[in-house]
Amino acid sequence: MTTATSPAADTVWFTRCPVPTATGLAYKLGWLDEEFARDGIALKTLQEVGGELARHHYDHGLSTLVREGGNLLALPARAQGAPTRLIGLTWIDEWQAILVRPGSGITTPAQLQGKRLALPVFRAEDLRENRRGRSIARGMSLAGYKGVLASAGLTLDDVQLVEVGADAQASANLGAGLWQGIAPLLRGEVDAVYVKGAAAAEAARAAGLEVGIDIDALPDRRFRVNNGTPRPITVHETMLEQHFELVVRFLTQTLRAAHWARSHQADVLAILQGETRAGADAVAEAYRDGFHLTLAPDLSDDKVALFRQQKDFQLQHGFLDRDVDIESWIDRRPLEEAQRRLEALLRVAA
Repeated sequence: MTTATSPAADTVWFTRCPVPTATGLAYKLGWLDEEFARDGIALKTLQEVGGELARHHYDHGLSTLVREGGNLLALPARAQGAPTRLIGLTWIDEWQAILVRPGSGITTPAQLQGKRLALPVFRAEDLRENRRGRSIARGMSLAGYKGVLASAGLTLDDVQLVEVGADAQASANLGAGLWQGIAPLLRGEVDAVYVKGAAAAEAARAAGLEVGIDIDALPDRRFRVNNGTPRPITVHETMLEQHFELVVRFLTQTLRAAHWARSHQADVLAILQGETRAGADAVAEAYRDGFHLTLAPDLSDDKVALFRQQKDFQLQHGFLDRDVDIESWIDRRPLEEAQRRLEALLRVAA
């Protein structure tokens, strides 16, 4: 808790990924700036500041950083001893798909058996504070394939994983960075590739590829677990110890934005065009089926169990240096208090 002897905080940092989050909405609506400006506290994002500070997106080294982002960074950092606490989980289905060439005949998970699936290599770049946390494309692809195959009673042993690397010239126009398998798929070197998100939807359309398997349509969420499902919200433990009230206020505005989103779908989609760096059609395709109704973070037993499943996957496939005790990582206090405050705000508004 904040005490009279705690050092004053002049800046609250948060990190933004190109994905839909209640945190991003609260920021774009101006509510986070408004919340902290009255105390003279600046609100800054790592992505906008850039430079050396941006590396803290990977290692969580800033003591007043709130990070709502992929678990393929948060879990490896924790496994290497990052002094973070898990204060919330979100689940937002965002167009996970297996792309294929037109006429491939691959339309069901079972039809992947024996096929060549593109698997991005481990990134050559290394970050001392988070050694495995930069191989996001590999982790997402592997988790995507594993879930789809499991839905048909298959395993990774039933397919051929073909490692692919960055193709600078091709990837410049075909998804770049994360989606290195699109160009090999077009060249016929692989039969299918995993992708995710609005930008990937645009890249697929531009390349003339087809969705063979819509992962979001798999009814059991266990088969849709990946980097952003569930997506953790983490903070430095020092922030909880010295600035607990700031964390609660941040989460209250996040919950407020999630509540606002429930009745403002069109506005949310418009904001997401900027957040995801994609056009209106791609955003509408990627974010559907009432996604705007479930943006609020929680720490439900269901989400925690799915998060533990993702941790086990990362440990099994070499993304974690050591095991992570999920329950001891969690601190439920700030979200519980933020939920109480939101309920009070809504009662007053009513």
